[in-house]
This record gives sequence, C-alpha cells and structure tokens, in this order.
Amino acid sequence: MIPKSKSWIIFTPKHTIVQDFLFIVLGLVLLILGGNWLLKAAVALSLKLNIPKIVIGMTVVSFATSAPELIVSIKAALDGFPDLALGNVVGSNIANLGLVLAITVLMGSIQVRKSFYTTDWPVMMAASLLFVGFVYFDGTLQQYEGILMVIFLFAFLVYLLRFQKTAVVDELPEDDIPLAVYKMVLFLGLGGVALWGGSELLINGAVGLASSFGVSDRIIGVTVVSVGTSIPELAASLIAIIKKEKAISLGNLIGSNIFNLLAVLGITAIITPINVVDQGLLTNDIFWMLGISFLILPLVFFPKSLRLGWREGLLLLGIYVCFVYLTVA
Repeated sequence: MIPKSKSWIIFTPKHTIVQDFLFIVLGLVLLILGGNWLLKAAVALSLKLNIPKIVIGMTVVSFATSAPELIVSIKAALDGFPDLALGNVVGSNIANLGLVLAITVLMGSIQVRKSFYTTDWPVMMAASLLFVGFVYFDGTLQQYEGILMVIFLFAFLVYLLRFQKTAVVDELPEDDIPLAVYKMVLFLGLGGVALWGGSELLINGAVGLASSFGVSDRIIGVTVVSVGTSIPELAASLIAIIKKEKAISLGNLIGSNIFNLLAVLGITAIITPINVVDQGLLTNDIFWMLGISFLILPLVFFPKSLRLGWREGLLLLGIYVCFVYLTVA
C-alpha cells in the first residue's frame, strides 16, 4: 500500500523502544476510556431524544471513531502520501469487518432485524461501489467526486434521523440512565479526544517499535496503520457489547465504514485530489474490501437467519488473516 520510497515513519519522530511501549500502553488506556465515555454520551443522547441507538451509533459514535482515519488521510494526502490516505481507509474498512466485527461477535451474538439489510448494509455497499467507481478507472479521486461523496453522506444522515428504526435487538441494561446536557457534552468531547489521542499514541508507538525491529514499510502500512486507526472502533464496540449495547456496536461498525469512505475520503479529496501510486490498491485491496462488505449480508442469513454468532466471527477473522498474509507475502 505504501511505496518503498515514501515511509510512514516520516509522520513520527524516533523514539526508544521503552518509549514506544509506553506510547502503546497509554494509547490503549485512552482508547478504552474514550470508548466508555463516548458510549455513555451516545446512550444518554438516544434516551433524551428518543432516537434509536443504532442511529446514534451510525452517526455520533461512528464520526468520532473515524476521526483517526480522517486526520491520517488528510495529513498523508497533503504531505504527498496518497497511497497511505487511500490504503488507510480501505485497510481500516477491511479491519472493521474482518477483525473488529469478528472479535465483537465472538464475545456475543448479535440479533439483526429487517432494516439492517434494507437500509444500513445497502448504503455501506453503495458507498463502497461509489468509491471504487470513482477511483478504479482513472486512478484518481477528484475534488468534485469528493463533493458528491459528502453530499451522499448528508442525504444518508438525513434519512437516518427521519426514518430509521431500530435495526438490532438490544438488551436494555440497568445503567441506561439519562444524563444532564452538560454531562453528555463533556463525555462526548472527552471520548472523542481520548479516542483520537489514543490512536495517535498507539500508531506512533507501534510504528516506532516496528521500525526498531526492521519491519518493512508495507507491512507497517497494512497492519499497524489500518489496524491502528480501527482500534477506536474495536474499543467502542467491545465496550458496547460488554454492556449489552449491541445496537450501538453493530451500528458503529457499519456507520464507521460509511463515514470512512464518504466523509474521510470525501473531505480529503475536496482538500486535495488523491492519486493512486501503488496499483496493488486497485488490483487487490479494493476487491477485498468489496468482498468482505458483501459477505456480511449472507452471513446474517446463514446458517441461522438474522443472527451473527461465533461461527461467523471465526470466518470473518480467518478471511482477515488471509488478507493480511496474502497482501504481505
């Protein structure tokens, strides 16, 4: 995903191995705290406004957990690393479904309702196909294409807020307690900042550690960068599933993939057009993204209808491991 002549290391200063370990540990702590704070705010907001939790998960939570991808992609594109901007989003979308969703359903099954496959999944696929259609034929994501992607996102959000119903069976926990407005704003702000800061520390530490042990730039790009920017989704989803907020967990992942494509790449392209340098992105990575995104729908119906469980989790995890192995090999 990252050309040999341009390294992700340019984004991070040199650290000692001890410093890199500390960055990783502190980053994980911030991500866990941020996911918890963000979840508190999201649950309270859904209760106060009487909005289905999956809508909150696909908007507020998804936008906050997509912030690392947005920051990394904009900086990468402006600094002359277009493949990092694109590969970060494509890799993160694959990781969200193949790694984060897999781990989430391994910890607890998710029951799915009709609106998931009539609205949410189709929009994720439409966003994926729109991006592939824009970038595949000319190898460039133009500014006007970025504008169209952002317009599509706003149209989807308006539809969600007006018409979307609950798409996941949610077990109401005892801690569904309304919060004062200032507390919601505080938790939302703290959660978003903690997720962003935790991702930055985790990526810096992991990249520095990988560099210290002589791991190649391409392996860093495929694993550390894309997985690192998916850590907020993993943290938010695991905390949601532990607290039985399954609607937010599933909605966060689907919404995050939609935000990654339409908001992250759309906004980045508006700021500066993104040109593909490494053709492997067009011949390999985008097809893995499309394939695993499409696979979610049949998995919801087979072998047990409207349910994602540990078997589906193992399959998704196996697919992700194959993707990383075949891409790195």
